[in-house]
Amino acid sequence: MVLNLRAVFYTLGILVFFLGVALVIPMFVAFYYGEPEWWAFGLTALLSLLVGAVSWYSKSKANKELQIRDGFAVVALAWLVLSVIGALPFVLGGVLDSFTDAFFETMSAFTTTGATIFGGAGNMDIESMPHAFLFWRSLAHWMGGMGIIVLTLAILPLLGVGGMQLFKAEVPGPSADKLTPRVQETAKRLWLIYVGITIVEILFLLPAMSPFDAVNHAFATMATGGFSTKNGSVGQFNSAYIDWVITVFMFLAGVNFALHYRLLRGKTITVLKDTEFHVYTGIMLVATVIITFSIWTPSMQYLPDFQVEGVFSGYASIAEALRYGAFQAASIITTTGFGTTDYEIWPPVAIGILFLCFYIGGMAGSTGGGVKVVRHVLMFKNSFKEIKQLIHPQAVIPVRLNNRVVSQDVMKNVLSFIVLYLGIIGVGTLTMTFLGLDILTSFGATLSSVGNIGPAFGTLGPSENYAHLPAVGKWVLSFLMMAGRLEIFTVVILFVPAFWKR
Repeated sequence: MVLNLRAVFYTLGILVFFLGVALVIPMFVAFYYGEPEWWAFGLTALLSLLVGAVSWYSKSKANKELQIRDGFAVVALAWLVLSVIGALPFVLGGVLDSFTDAFFETMSAFTTTGATIFGGAGNMDIESMPHAFLFWRSLAHWMGGMGIIVLTLAILPLLGVGGMQLFKAEVPGPSADKLTPRVQETAKRLWLIYVGITIVEILFLLPAMSPFDAVNHAFATMATGGFSTKNGSVGQFNSAYIDWVITVFMFLAGVNFALHYRLLRGKTITVLKDTEFHVYTGIMLVATVIITFSIWTPSMQYLPDFQVEGVFSGYASIAEALRYGAFQAASIITTTGFGTTDYEIWPPVAIGILFLCFYIGGMAGSTGGGVKVVRHVLMFKNSFKEIKQLIHPQAVIPVRLNNRVVSQDVMKNVLSFIVLYLGIIGVGTLTMTFLGLDILTSFGATLSSVGNIGPAFGTLGPSENYAHLPAVGKWVLSFLMMAGRLEIFTVVILFVPAFWKR
């Protein structure tokens, strides 16, 4: 048999069991706020715990050793199964009538996309939702940010053998950066840092938010998810302090967590010399500066007239322009998707910069989605290498990153990823146009879903939602969200015939 089905189902059972434990938390939130929908989480949690327990007790009959194919299958199926189960409370609790909408919202939460169907097409708006469901969306964000599999490896080392296969299949980036020789220890340290920074952000937000809002927004920020407890997202608070706190933590969430670990170990020089960190920071600064000056009223006079000039006249204060520019740049580059304003009414140059930011993504090993900065760096380095090779055909010119030669295998992986990434965007865009959407909305929805960003363009801008999309379109975008979160290969490989051959 190609797959070790016993091991696959055993591992999936453990993950379902863990999901059941997680579902108990929003149940207690419902109890706290006196919300009758607590039973929806309780019933789903009970079912998950029972299924997981049955699998757990069957471990004696299962050969738990996972091979590379099993790892890919487990990770892809886990995100699918957990999204199906995680969607049940929305339907059982009467918050959503459509399972399609519930699945879309849950997949968006777990993959940290942040695209929502609430507030449109007859669905209740975000602020009308019970606290338990708002918390469940944010908690799903937070678990999916660092990775459900990685979390399970951290707290359940019994997955032991084959753990590296799962780690490689889920952790974002061209390569999985192990901090220690043992993958369980690596997972544990990554999650401890993740939890620690989340707590720090909560403490910073508490002076300006309620504890509930602070926890939810910290979860969504560190996961680079973007779900808010307000209809108007972060902008509804209208607080410069909140905007800057979240901007800083969005930036930190987009940094490779291995660098956070090394910084805490006192290896500051290693962090400061990291090429990807330099480029990531540089892109963030350049995007912020250009956007800031394009939306600052005194400098807008030097820009060509644009269509919605009467709607948006810019920000009179440079501090205010910087606040909105930095927030939106960080939100899109890190694929968080929070909003403080409708960027579609900004001057074309600002929109153009944000459009380019859709292709960037955070650093490899961060919670950010997208292509990842390191892939862009390697692509540019390889392009310059090829130019030099044309001038000096006989020369041996390696591609280097952080003074280390990048292997051909890594370069092939990067090039293949870019091709697949663009190919999926093309196919996804075409598919959405077949469903009757205009080209801008179709392209924006696809790009946003694959990049796990959330807001898009057209009828899916930052002030809009995804509720009006046809049901088929929601399923297509849900698949694209999962593919983007799992770095394309993990999902696409399951559709390759060779995967199922011995």
